Amino acid sequence: MKRLRRLVWYFAGRLTLITAVLGLATIAFYFAMNAANIYVILKDGMAQRAMTVMMDTDRAELNKYFAANYLTRDPVLAVIDNGTNPYDRYQITGIDHRLRMEWMWAWPWEDTARATITEEIPGIDGRILSAWRGVTPQEQLNPPAWQAGRYEVVLVRESGQWHIRSMTYVGAYP
Repeated sequence: MKRLRRLVWYFAGRLTLITAVLGLATIAFYFAMNAANIYVILKDGMAQRAMTVMMDTDRAELNKYFAANYLTRDPVLAVIDNGTNPYDRYQITGIDHRLRMEWMWAWPWEDTARATITEEIPGIDGRILSAWRGVTPQEQLNPPAWQAGRYEVVLVRESGQWHIRSMTYVGAYP
C-alpha cells in the first residue's frame, strides 16, 4: 500500500508540473500572438492616418484600424474637416513613416490592451502645388514636418480583430 501511494504521488506531481509548464507556454504563445497583431494594427493604422492627412487617401480605410467613435474625435484628423490642413497646399508623393512600440500589455483572456508608442515621419517627399507657388514664401516650398510624438494607446478586440480605441499624446519625440 505504501508503494502504491508513493507511485500515485509521483505521477500526480509530474502531471501537475507538466500541466503548469503547458499552461505557461500557452499563455506565452497567446501573448506573443496578441503582441504581433497589435504591432501590425498600430504600424499600419498610424501610417494610414498620416497618409489620410497628407495625401488625402480614402478615409474609410481608417475603419480597419480605429474604433469609429475615436475617428470622430481625433485632433489630427480634425484638420481635414475644419480646413486647417497644412498639407493641402502640397502634392505629397511619399512618406517615411516610423513607429516604435516601447511597451505593450494584453492578457490573453482580456479584450483590451495598452501600449506606449513613438511615431515619427523624418522624410516627406512632396512639393508645393503650382497654384500656391507665387504666394508662398520661399522657406515654405517644402512640406511642413510631421509632429513626432509619444502616445499612450488603448486597443480593444471586437469580433476577433484589434482596433485602436483611444490615443493620448504624451509628449514630443525628439
